[in-house]
Amino acid sequence: MYSERLHPWVVIRLLPKMQRTVVGRFRNRSDAEGHLWALKRLMPDAQFVIVFDVGNLK
Repeated sequence: MYSERLHPWVVIRLLPKMQRTVVGRFRNRSDAEGHLWALKRLMPDAQFVIVFDVGNLK
């Protein structure tokens, strides 16, 4: 999808049993890190990662 290509930085929440869910997509890493910081303050026991989604850069 075109909008996903514009937002390659993804914040993902890691769930039990190797599951995951996309929390948000961002244009740059700085925005993703800011969102991640807020999520960690709101949900300190949850695990999150930031990834660069190269699959959408076709």
